Amino acid sequence: MDAETPAVLVLPGPVRRDDVPGLCADVRALLEAGRTGVVVCDVGGLGPPGLAAVDLLARLELTARRAGGRIRLRNPDPALGALLDLVGLRFQVEGQIEEREPALGVEEAVESGDPAV
Repeated sequence: MDAETPAVLVLPGPVRRDDVPGLCADVRALLEAGRTGVVVCDVGGLGPPGLAAVDLLARLELTARRAGGRIRLRNPDPALGALLDLVGLRFQVEGQIEEREPALGVEEAVESGDPAV
């Protein structure tokens, strides 16, 4: 692993409550060993999404934030993404462009007749 490549943690499924502390320790250790401040969590093997998966991802993100980093999801099931949205959790997904402000000099289209702001 070089300085620019984030560490990858493959999350096995199904998720059991007993697995959570060990996976949190893995995230903490990967962040301490790496320099990117990101751990990519491959969630493709988690199986059908449920509240156990949501709880695990929330705890992993909290652990990463406390260690000064964050997690990024790889291979999420669309249903998992919908469930995370439903409970109000937002994660960066590998391959998706981050939402941000438009570049300087880019103006949004305005309908004629709109009042000036």
